Amino acid sequence: MEMFSEQLEQKEKEQSILLELSTRIAAARRREDLWNVITDQLLELFNSRYYTICMLNEDGATHTPFLHSQESTISSRTGETPIMADLHPVEDGVFNIVLSAEGPVVFELQKVMKGNKVPPYVYRWFNVGVVEMLAVRICNGNQPKGLLYLFTEKKNAFVNVDDRFVRAIADMLGIGISNILANETIERQLLEIERFKQRLENENRYLQEEQGLQNTFADIIGGSAEIQERIHILSRVAPSESTVLLLGETGTGKEVFARAIHAASPRKEHLMIKVNCAALPPNLIESELFGHEKGSFTGATQRRIGKFELADNSTLFLDEIGELPLEFQSKLLRVLQEKEIERIGGKSTIKVNVRIIAATNRNLEEEVRAGRFRSDLYYRLHVFPIAIPALRQRKSDIPALAAHFLQRFAARSRKQAPTISAKAMESLVHYDWPGNVRELEHLMERTLLLTTTPVITKIPLPGVPVSAAKDTESTAVLPLNLMEKEYILKVLRLCNGRIAGPNGAAAKLKLPSTTLNSRMKKLGIKKAHYISSEEPEMPQNDTFIL
Repeated sequence: MEMFSEQLEQKEKEQSILLELSTRIAAARRREDLWNVITDQLLELFNSRYYTICMLNEDGATHTPFLHSQESTISSRTGETPIMADLHPVEDGVFNIVLSAEGPVVFELQKVMKGNKVPPYVYRWFNVGVVEMLAVRICNGNQPKGLLYLFTEKKNAFVNVDDRFVRAIADMLGIGISNILANETIERQLLEIERFKQRLENENRYLQEEQGLQNTFADIIGGSAEIQERIHILSRVAPSESTVLLLGETGTGKEVFARAIHAASPRKEHLMIKVNCAALPPNLIESELFGHEKGSFTGATQRRIGKFELADNSTLFLDEIGELPLEFQSKLLRVLQEKEIERIGGKSTIKVNVRIIAATNRNLEEEVRAGRFRSDLYYRLHVFPIAIPALRQRKSDIPALAAHFLQRFAARSRKQAPTISAKAMESLVHYDWPGNVRELEHLMERTLLLTTTPVITKIPLPGVPVSAAKDTESTAVLPLNLMEKEYILKVLRLCNGRIAGPNGAAAKLKLPSTTLNSRMKKLGIKKAHYISSEEPEMPQNDTFIL
């Protein structure tokens, strides 16, 4: 009677344990959840020190560890970890035996090692001090999925283990592991969906940002010989994969040329991605171009796809490439050479298929000589250079450009575009255009806003034309202070607004910078008069101008 009572008490205890385990295993959604259940309860329940769960692979012929005791808690005599992540054959003399058995199987390691077929992990567990191991098949329904191994350093530790109790726990593990694997699949799919969602959002945001810019010119406007030559060059280089370097003063339309190259290339079905290197803060350049992982630095609250990855299978336009900091140029060079990027905080490289179009208004050869631009990056970009002419070098295009801008701005304002009188057009042609096509565009917009008649008879040109008409040059007499003001402005524009320093306006005028500042103040020259009209010198050698 007493024995019956003890058996009944043992059964109730086992039922209570199974109920608690079933609740915890069913609630497990990640491997660490199941790891806690096994570590907290199963090891002590079966007098075990370590455990491993190995799962069958899809090939049906191999198995690999799915979950196991923490390796840092396992001390080996040889220093080798017994947790072997390699593929192991199912027919290894242990796994196959347990897989075909109905219940748990206990192995004494010394006896196993005397057999003809010994899996390598048995030797390693023996070197840890394991004497016996219990292994039981894990199923999901009637389908075998893997094995649960329990390891002990004591002999006969599994003598009193109830086979049905072990099988019941193994069945619970089978259901729990299936739930975890399904949850991992869902999480991977959600991550992939999130990745594509983020990419679409980035592209959409980029399109919105570029909406007002990408239609700045419907096409390259102009019939001058200079422009027609460039169009001929574009028709040759656009279908290729060659890197193109666009050279030209600010406002000449380098972005328009870049879009024309992309539109005529095999990559035209994808969005061309633009990066203004001059507008990127130095601490954000790498993140902007290469992207970053969530948590890779303070403020990185989510993964960001960089412009290189966004431009995969498309064109990346690196505007103002000459403004890139020297310390970042080596990273850009590596990406151009290896054609792969690594996000900040990432652990793997990402292959990218990107065509590069770069543009600059700087003289990169001088920048290389001055040590401000890497020579190896310069030659990597200088595959197919194209020099874009300044507007003053293609003045025959001014009437067509002016009419084009008037038509476009008038259409936006839903009004009739006025015509330009011959005298007003002559003033446009005689102006020197330090701001090039961009300056003409803004001037036409301003003129349209100020015009109330169907014919424009006067155009408010900024300042006094630098190049007057030849027939008036000899008779035009300007006040000395006005001539001095215009000359200082021209030098300031030539020096990109720099006053002091070896490349500043003061040095070119052979004046102390304090004296130049004093004269500028006296003549009423303010920063706004010259900072928006940069006119740097361009390299004349080694460029395709035909």
